[in-house]
Amino acid sequence: MFGKPKTEKLSYGIVGLGRFGAALATELAKADADLLVIDHDEEKVRALRELTDNAIVVHSLDKKTLAETGIQNCDVAVVCIGEHIEPSILTTLNLVDLGVKKVIAKATSAEHGEILRRLGAEVVYPERDMAIRLAKRLESTRVLDFIQLSEKINITKFAVPDKMVGSTVAQSELRGRFGLNIIAIVNGKDVTESVHPDYVFRSGDCMFVSGSEDNVNRLSAWIDG
Repeated sequence: MFGKPKTEKLSYGIVGLGRFGAALATELAKADADLLVIDHDEEKVRALRELTDNAIVVHSLDKKTLAETGIQNCDVAVVCIGEHIEPSILTTLNLVDLGVKKVIAKATSAEHGEILRRLGAEVVYPERDMAIRLAKRLESTRVLDFIQLSEKINITKFAVPDKMVGSTVAQSELRGRFGLNIIAIVNGKDVTESVHPDYVFRSGDCMFVSGSEDNVNRLSAWIDG
């Protein structure tokens, strides 16, 4: 059974080791997180045992079986079995009932996500989010990446256009003209995390800006115009 860790680190339980679940578990393991992974497929579980000692094969996701794994001791549990709606819903319900502090569940449709949300889970849409990020990159030659933090706030990575090179942040007036804030600038291995108004844009700069989707689109149109 997975016991409550003695360290200050958060502990994570991953239910379902498909592509999304296995990738998430791998990244958490790389970050040295306390990790419990669960799946009915022994081969998938065996592959994850190289990353964590707490990799368990289960043939049922009822509340009793889940409790026996110790997943209720995790700070965060992630249900990664969105392809099969019924077990996804039942597993989410069981984890909430077991008292897991934070349950995150993968959804494949708006209806599926609404049910999971009503059960008390935080809902993620991996395929949709990846599609949005790709679409944003395809829409503009300058958009390099896009992360939606909420319905109102996004973080977008832009390649600084030639017409901004040589001007300062203050002169660009991104906040006044587009309602966007520059939160970091990267150029090769150089990272500027605290961007001052007198920073002069250089060739090869990439800027990370935060703001609404509409304002990001306005900046994108101006850059491409």
